[in-house]
Amino acid sequence: QVQLVESGGGLVQAGGSLRLSCAASRSIASANRMGWYRQAPGSQREAVATFSGGRGTDYADSVKGRFAISRDNAGDTLYLQMNSLKPEDTGVYYCNIKWFMIDSWGQGTQVTVSS
Repeated sequence: QVQLVESGGGLVQAGGSLRLSCAASRSIASANRMGWYRQAPGSQREAVATFSGGRGTDYADSVKGRFAISRDNAGDTLYLQMNSLKPEDTGVYYCNIKWFMIDSWGQGTQVTVSS
């Protein structure tokens, strides 16, 4: 079982920035796919930014140009840099990392953007 622990969420004003981290209990260098998802109140969970060896990096249209996913290949951490935050970015953010036969989710971190 691989554990993922997110951190970096919080309350920020519109236009501000946050950097989310997702620390894995094993190296992510061999992961097949990794990404960040969010769930707003009353809404379904949606993909925000994903990375895979085959497709490269994908971003939701709503965050393109503002968010950036990155990883520490030498270690075990996935990041999401979020700039120019908007109130509609509010939600619980989850990281997800897939290895061969392993699909792990973190517990989520709350991001609240005030107007």
